[in-house]
Order: sequence, then structure tokens, then C-alpha cells
Amino acid sequence: MRKRIFSGAQPTGNVHLGNHLGALRNWVALQHEYESFFCIVNLHAITVAQDPGLLAEKTRDLARIYLAVGIDPDASTVFVQSDVHEHAELTWALNCVARMSELERMTQYKDKARKQEENVTVGLFDYPVLMASDILLYQTDLVPVGEDQKQHLELTRDLAIRFNRDYGETFRIPDPYIPKVGARIMSLSDPLKKMSKSDDDPNGCVMLMDDVDTVQRKFKRAVTDSGTEITFDESRPAIYNLLEIFHLVTGMGTQEVEDHFAGKGYAQLKGQLAEVVIEFLKPFQQRVREITDDQLDQILSKGREKAAGIAASTLKQVYNNLGISGARQ
Repeated sequence: MRKRIFSGAQPTGNVHLGNHLGALRNWVALQHEYESFFCIVNLHAITVAQDPGLLAEKTRDLARIYLAVGIDPDASTVFVQSDVHEHAELTWALNCVARMSELERMTQYKDKARKQEENVTVGLFDYPVLMASDILLYQTDLVPVGEDQKQHLELTRDLAIRFNRDYGETFRIPDPYIPKVGARIMSLSDPLKKMSKSDDDPNGCVMLMDDVDTVQRKFKRAVTDSGTEITFDESRPAIYNLLEIFHLVTGMGTQEVEDHFAGKGYAQLKGQLAEVVIEFLKPFQQRVREITDDQLDQILSKGREKAAGIAASTLKQVYNNLGISGARQ
């Protein structure tokens, strides 16, 4: 049997170019090598306050984006987290083996807690355990993650190992998959920060559904470094980031990119980068618009059915090993 991968994204805000180049394109490539499960993790989204109507809309929008970037529903399982109740049930079981001290050490929790202070929810604190539940339910072998989620995956592994030790072999121990290229696309306005939909400067983030004028404006305003050479020099992070995007979008080799821009200026780099990104996004944006509600419903229903079958089997084993199987008749 092929090994299995699981990954997901929250349906909050808009999906940006960094998400595509850093994560989604890897999902597309991996789906042909592994049995793939790609989830819209809407339960994670409600760890902070959401507008219910907008969240429901964004959940479907993200499913369309998964499909439009190239996730094949015939090769991969695409589904919505809340459609499979076992995610929430396994989270409770894992809460009973997780340690408060482990969750208090999570960097993302500490960062968000500092910003929200007294309004921090229990859900935000427990976010990593829900993430562990997502992964372990599907007996996952490999998890495509960014650097910012690596700590959470380590916790997932620790919980699985502890549960297996205390209650018998139950879960596979997942490994991270972190791509060597394109894992971190940085902000156009601050190349020391990762591109993010929550960037204080909206010009720092190119959204996948941005129109032509918006893409051109954002790249025109992109910050650059001192000097004039256009080379892949990591000591000049702004230019390095722009060249990395050009390299990933066009598929040109790094030396080929440097040769292409030899003798040219920053204005030409930013102008040509805007052009290739616009062309890169055109077919994707067209595919998003072509997916009908009926098609989406059928795909998500099929995905829910496949995911729920595996999740139910895992949870049954968990309950049996815990000695509470009688709760499920």
C-alpha cells in the first residue's frame, strides 16, 4: 500500500501566493506518490471569533481553491473537517494524554496569547491537540508542514508515541515533509517576515484572486535592497525573495534567472515578475470560477464519506484500547 499524507488549511482570509508556492503546489505533486487527504480545517478557524456566514462561505471558497490549484478529487480525498465528527472526539481522548506544560510551550500559542491577553480561548490553547487528532485519525505517514507548524507536528508525534506506549499500538508515527525550495515566501513589504494574509501592509501579500492592476501595484511597491546586482544572494533578502518567486513561478533554474536579469535594473525585475505572476494566476482564477456548486457538493460529499470511514475505524480502535468502546454501540 502507498504511504498516506494529510494536510489542511484554515478557511480564514484569502489564500495568497506564498500559500500556493510554499504548500499547495507540493500537495499537488505529492498526491500522485501518496494516498492523500486534504482537509479544510474549519474547526481550527473557530479558535478565534468568526462571522458564521462568512466562515461558511470561505470554507467552500477554499475547497474550490484546492481543486483549482490541481488537487485531483479522483486521486486525493478533499473534505471539510467539521463533516467528520471523529476529529473532535479524538481530540478529547488525546487531551487526556497531553500535558498542560507541553501546550504552554507552543510558540504559536504564546505569540497569539500575548496579542489577545485576557481573550485567549481554551480552543486556541488546545489547537495543537486538534491538529494532532487531524493527523493521527488517518494513520498518516507524512505531513507537509511549514516551519511554523513543525513544533506542532513534534507534539503530534509525542502524543502518538505516548498513547501507543500506555494503551497499545494504535497510531502510526508521522514524519514531516518540508520542501527544500519555496517553503517560505516572504512579504513584499518586509522580506524578513513570511508572506501572510494578516500582514499589516496589504501590499506585502499577493492574493491568488488579485486582479491584474492589484498584482502590478503590489510588485511595483515591493521593497528592494541596496546594491544593483540581481542575484540569489541570501544576505539581500528582498531581492532574493523576488527572484525566488520568479524562479518558482516560471520554472527557470536559478542560474538561468540570474542570466535573464543580468544588466537589468530593479524596475525591470519587478515589472517582469508582475507579468509572470499574472500569467501564472490566470488559469487558476478561471478554474475557480468554473467549479459549480453541484460539482463542489459532490466532491466534498465523496471526500467526507472516504474520510469518515477511516476516521471511524481509528477512533474505534482508540476507544477499544482505552476501555470505553461500550460508549459506541
